[in-house]
Amino acid sequence: MENSIPDNFRPAASTDNLTSGLTGKGQIKIALAIGNSRLHWGLFAGKTLEKTWDTEHLKADAVSRLSETEKAEYLVQTVMRSIEEISSQNLLCLPATPACSSPHTLSLVPLPLVLASVVPQQTAIWQSYPDVRIITLDQLPIGGLYPTLGIDRALAVLGAGNQLGWPVLLIDAGTALTFTGADVNRYLVGGAILPGLGLQLSSLSKKTAALPLVSLPENLPHRWATDTAGAVQSGVVYATVAGVRDFIEDWRCLFPNSKFALAGGDRAMLLKYLTAAFPDTAAPLIDAPEAIFWGISLLTVDC
Repeated sequence: MENSIPDNFRPAASTDNLTSGLTGKGQIKIALAIGNSRLHWGLFAGKTLEKTWDTEHLKADAVSRLSETEKAEYLVQTVMRSIEEISSQNLLCLPATPACSSPHTLSLVPLPLVLASVVPQQTAIWQSYPDVRIITLDQLPIGGLYPTLGIDRALAVLGAGNQLGWPVLLIDAGTALTFTGADVNRYLVGGAILPGLGLQLSSLSKKTAALPLVSLPENLPHRWATDTAGAVQSGVVYATVAGVRDFIEDWRCLFPNSKFALAGGDRAMLLKYLTAAFPDTAAPLIDAPEAIFWGISLLTVDC
């Protein structure tokens, strides 16, 4: 799903309702987790996460051409159009509240937005949203966090631990492949970061003269490839899977009763590869695509 471009944006005749709020809007909240590649959305009705979906980053240069008032309205309309599209695809049943009562209302009312971002340029855009709360590390009920830890990693490990149990190792197979572990006392033990599967493939293509851009194979590839594309796939997949296995097994030695959660856009492919190569290692992995929203929900139920 693509966000509309500000060039096509037309302000409403009146923006008086932008910050006025509605009686029932507290029942609905939007969470926005800005990742390196996409915007990740979650819609909450009370304490319940109703739906998640993804869209593209907004175009910062185009948005910057809007006045502050226009930018605020544009962001509100962007949120609401995204919700309307999900609803029109029968993927979401919106609760019957004043905030969702009509198309006119949907275009003007700023539902509360809870923001967690690792992309400063995108964060700057959304700071103009009329009713936004930006989550920072100091708000999280988890110990041992260091200042440069990504808010996405912290929220995801918090959510996974709260939902599945502590200790927990959260593996996020996104643009970056990250490992984040916390103990039974909700204290960060540590983690690691390396390029994700897709980033490894694109980097080889961009930074070499002769290697092609190849896609991830549907299944575990042949280890000893006889063509260049296959060799790239083999190297990236087998090295990544071996690394993931090593981290899992080391964590298991430290915390034998730990839970293992898998999130991120490439999680299904990674799990498929890991299951084919090391089924015993893959067996305890729990699919947790909503881990970051589980974490956000712990901070937003009373806001």
